[in-house]
Amino acid sequence: MSANVDINQRPEPDALLVAIADYVMEYDIDSSEAYQTARYCLMDTLGCGLLALRFPECTKHLGPTVPGTTVFHGARVPGTAYELDPITAAFNIGCAIRWLDYNDTWLAAEWGHPSDNLGAILATADYLSRAALAQGKAPLKMRDVLTAMIKAHEIQGVLALENSFNRVGLDHVLLVRVASTAVVTQMLGGTRDQVIDALSQAWADGGALRAYRHAPNAGSRKSWAAGDATARAVRLALMTLKGEMGLPSVLTAPKWGYHDVLLEGKPLKFSQPFAAYVMENVLFKIAFPAEFHAQTAVECALALHPQIQRRLDDIARIEVTTHESAIRIISKEGDLANPADRDHCLQYMIAVPLLYGALIAEHYEDSFHIADPRIDQLRAKMTIIEDARYSQDYLNADKRAIANAIQVFFNDGTATEKVAVEYPIGHRRRRQEGIPLLEQKFSHNLSTRFVAMQCERILALCGDQHALEQTPVNAFMDLFVTA
Repeated sequence: MSANVDINQRPEPDALLVAIADYVMEYDIDSSEAYQTARYCLMDTLGCGLLALRFPECTKHLGPTVPGTTVFHGARVPGTAYELDPITAAFNIGCAIRWLDYNDTWLAAEWGHPSDNLGAILATADYLSRAALAQGKAPLKMRDVLTAMIKAHEIQGVLALENSFNRVGLDHVLLVRVASTAVVTQMLGGTRDQVIDALSQAWADGGALRAYRHAPNAGSRKSWAAGDATARAVRLALMTLKGEMGLPSVLTAPKWGYHDVLLEGKPLKFSQPFAAYVMENVLFKIAFPAEFHAQTAVECALALHPQIQRRLDDIARIEVTTHESAIRIISKEGDLANPADRDHCLQYMIAVPLLYGALIAEHYEDSFHIADPRIDQLRAKMTIIEDARYSQDYLNADKRAIANAIQVFFNDGTATEKVAVEYPIGHRRRRQEGIPLLEQKFSHNLSTRFVAMQCERILALCGDQHALEQTPVNAFMDLFVTA
């Protein structure tokens, strides 16, 4: 046989595709903690999406692809009157909930936001529920949504534990596309084989470049990239259910597979079975709309604000001690061109709370930055230092710390204390402290969009685990409709 021909024998599906499909189709979630955390995640994610509707740069992306289009039995977009096909609704929901970068996060070898999968999950669940009611059938319930959230979190998060896509320049939203494709195909009634086929298509898409998250190209695409990934997931799931074939060795095929083309020949690592680990340990952004590697740094800066607010002109330097991932991802010097550039700049996210004793979404806007030259003056005085222990604890499965420390030195030789925070408020180790604040945040975010009576109805339902789980998805989504 000639050595210059390929052997065209279709192989068995890649093991990872099979493992994900078996988990999605067969695994029963029996963790009450996971379901409770999923409820909080649902609340926080939707609340952040509602808050984002105050920003025209977000809302200009929302609505039907063709203006004026309404889809019969379509999916709702919370906080709006839109009723859209599930692909477009997934983009809308995903875009809004990620716009302000202000809810859950997962940090490991790869990082990301597992709540991004809610765009696909909620759009699909609402569409299926409305279509079922039109046919005299029972709609899905919100427990189905929470189950899909737990499983999507798990797929994205477990794959992120030891696989660093960012090191080869790929963006973490590829894991959103993969996780959403898996759970949505199952929700739509797909078989195990169809889940495998759809997953293979999700991997075949490759991965978006991370260029839009880093200097010098950081920009607003990072705020709609996850919405794009969830929409693509719904599209691939629907195509598969129409009979589109899969690519069984999409990961492992020599020369043309994902491993060889995009991971420099290194196989994906799969270090633990899928269960409910990720949802149970997910990180919440509760207090500050800041990229998660900077959450504890902001907390340090707030603690130092009273000590330095009257000595700003006397500051000689600011030492920031952090972990390797923060240095690689968000430490930057030079001009910051837009809000997306600023909320991924460690130095900016420290300077603002040092100056103002607060950090809110509006602090990233052009008008705010331009009006206060002191922000860039403080940035220029910062020195960023890696602490090896911080970097180790960041990757330690029993800790998942995100540590930062700040100390300010003055011209007269004096200095503040060195303030260090290793675990952010949204960490599992600080759940008891964080959840009441998360509920307050949700209540505030609801009030930015709805009248008091509507807010009260939503809060009452979301505060009752059993009642929420038994609520039909379409009825839940109706609570979030505006005129």
